[in-house]
Amino acid sequence: MSPDAPTISELIAQERRLTLPHFGYDDAYALGHLLVSMARKRHAPVAIDIRRGAQQMFHAALPGSSADNDAWIDRKRKVVERYGESSYLVGMRFRAKGTTFDDSSRLNPSVYAAHGGSFPIAVEGAGVIGSVTVSGLPQAEDHAMVVEALEQFATTLDA
Repeated sequence: MSPDAPTISELIAQERRLTLPHFGYDDAYALGHLLVSMARKRHAPVAIDIRRGAQQMFHAALPGSSADNDAWIDRKRKVVERYGESSYLVGMRFRAKGTTFDDSSRLNPSVYAAHGGSFPIAVEGAGVIGSVTVSGLPQAEDHAMVVEALEQFATTLDA
């Protein structure tokens, strides 16, 4: 599965659409297990991380993933924390200007990575309160997996 790269407008629309009414411990557990289930069905060698503020609320490493994926998670998550947008959107904004995040952000690339896979957890009335991150696939696929899981998860909150 290799999704087409979304446009900046599509990435912005995803973030607006995926603002949640609430997000707590049970929600982190449910979202994390949904991502694990999706990854297992696809035999995806990924690591999954969910944070609220500085607290890690969920983490899983599936077969084929490694400590390198955890390092990528940290770097992509730091982009979400700094910009309040998905790591993929931040990277796309730089590429749209004809440059790269690494070349133009003036941030240390060993600390920050504007590659797809980390998505802000936004709550109505509170804004961005955390992030959900997947690492182990090409960046468009990492991003798509997170968005697909958030879309499924959001429908359970509306029910």
